[in-house]
Amino acid sequence: MSVFYDVSKFSEFDIYLFREGKHTKLYNHFGAHLMHREGVLGVYFALWAPNAVGVSVRGDFNDYDINSHHLKKRDDESGIWDGFIEGVDIETTYKYHIYTNEHNANADKADPFAFYAEVAPASASKVWSLNNYKWQDKEWMHGRKKHNSHTSPISIYEVHLGSWKRKVEEDNRFLTYTESAHELSKYLVEMNFTHIELLPITEYPFEGSWGYQVCGYFAPTARYGNPDEFMEFVDIMHKAGIGVILDWVPSHFVMDGHGLMNFDGSCLYEHKDPRQGYHPEWGSAIFNYDRDEVRSFLISSAMFWLERYHLDGIRVDAVSSMLYLNYAREEGEWIPNKFGGNENLGAIKFLKDLNTSVYGVFDDIMMFAEESTAYPMVSAPVDVGGLGFGFKWNMGWMHDTLKYMKNDPVVRKHHHHELTFSFVYMYHENYMLPLSHDEVVHMKGSLINKMAGDYNQKFANLRALYSFMIAHPGKKLLFMGGEIAQFSEWNYKQSLDWNVLEYPNHAGIQKMVKELNKLYKEEPSLHRFDTDIHGFEWIDEMDYEANVITFIRKGDSKDEPIIVICNFSDHLRENYPIGVPKRGTYQEIFNSQSKEFEGWGATNPEPIKTTAKEQHGRKNRLLVTLPALGVIFLKRV
Repeated sequence: MSVFYDVSKFSEFDIYLFREGKHTKLYNHFGAHLMHREGVLGVYFALWAPNAVGVSVRGDFNDYDINSHHLKKRDDESGIWDGFIEGVDIETTYKYHIYTNEHNANADKADPFAFYAEVAPASASKVWSLNNYKWQDKEWMHGRKKHNSHTSPISIYEVHLGSWKRKVEEDNRFLTYTESAHELSKYLVEMNFTHIELLPITEYPFEGSWGYQVCGYFAPTARYGNPDEFMEFVDIMHKAGIGVILDWVPSHFVMDGHGLMNFDGSCLYEHKDPRQGYHPEWGSAIFNYDRDEVRSFLISSAMFWLERYHLDGIRVDAVSSMLYLNYAREEGEWIPNKFGGNENLGAIKFLKDLNTSVYGVFDDIMMFAEESTAYPMVSAPVDVGGLGFGFKWNMGWMHDTLKYMKNDPVVRKHHHHELTFSFVYMYHENYMLPLSHDEVVHMKGSLINKMAGDYNQKFANLRALYSFMIAHPGKKLLFMGGEIAQFSEWNYKQSLDWNVLEYPNHAGIQKMVKELNKLYKEEPSLHRFDTDIHGFEWIDEMDYEANVITFIRKGDSKDEPIIVICNFSDHLRENYPIGVPKRGTYQEIFNSQSKEFEGWGATNPEPIKTTAKEQHGRKNRLLVTLPALGVIFLKRV
């Protein structure tokens, strides 16, 4: 086998964009690309290693010889090494052997742009072509904007593919991408979820990181199958009408020797100074966002998943850790920016460039920020000074609400602000309300175990929590297992506890989540203005003595408003007066304590007529039955 150096995939303009941090599709150039040269099949290899003194490709095709197939460094100061090796075919394993003057450097590196890899703990890259799969989701792709807009119902089921279900009878193995797709798509349709969000499936070495310690930013993990099979996963979801969101980690990367760390004997992707380049909380390396080529690398990764895998959105993990130089650091452990502040200016530029780039090409996708601070304008457009995300996770709502639900109803009146504070800022950003995996790990307890009270009260409180979430402005996200009220914490090594559905209370929770999602999708007033101030109006937020709040969710003028009444006390309240905006007859369309959900049965079974008596500053009122630890929705008929 010979190496030829006259088949470059780079133009001068490509090199210019790469070095300026403005190239958004580097995956078309770097990596291993199957191609023909003068009629001979082989692979064009290219990587960025400006500080290397030599690079060779070693793999199955040459018995991992480090001396037989050397790449050539371009003479344009780009730091790119490339070459064409004939006879190399699909699924061939390979690594780059990097010669460096740094004696402690790891010489063998996986390809940063590899499309496929060996199954961990093996760590070689594999040659693959992304051009063979025939997509069948044309209908979804042409119409998906209506599913991904701010005015659409978005209820996301967050999933870790390795533990949603396993083949226990087959040595507890993972489901493949294809197996998961068929089972999950049917389940999501049945449960009325609109989207699925996958915990990171970008290739990673350690199973216990759940995918958050990434080594392959262009490869779906081989644990569940090959790249074509992940394409099929997305395709199957789209044909079922389910959008697919990827959890993506540009905030830090794994420090394993075969990865990006110290890639060419120098700190190429990361900062050299550990006060900037080492993440003390996660024991990982932090990207150097000030480096133009690194920004091109990361933006290209996001673009890759959206373009080549037809994904509908990206959730950017740990944005707070990117924005602040002193994140998880004490005084003296961080370096201020050039203005003396704690903002990471390079990361801010990267995030703005990222969102500008992807939304510029795909105006029908969603970008989510997991950002837990009060950093302003996260979901505002870049051209008005924002970071440009479509949505921000509302971590404040999640923390305050769970804290409130842990309290015994006897003392909840002293914590009323925890219930109502999120309404003060609910439209400051375009919010997603998350009950995510982070809340059911590391000894935090499952959601059902966070609820106050005895066994039956825990289920009542959980039903009230989910109902409150659907009624509260903002898009929705629930981590797998929450919909069946799994008592045990999530364990990535095993399936969810599906056997709990043999018990009525657990099956009742699942049935209620299904109904809530259905109402959320079908009632425009519950979703149309999730991110618009016109979608909400208080009736009464001050009845803290009764632990009751009442509000209205509104849609367009043609949409009938939904009256939401939340009784977080453990007392049944009969003939509770509610001031309503219009006279007429109202029907209870949902009750979290309905017996069909294994609730306690205090409902309003008959239509309720208004009386012309002032209440809550309104001319008409209703007298309703409020179930203990219950949430009800009313609609005028």
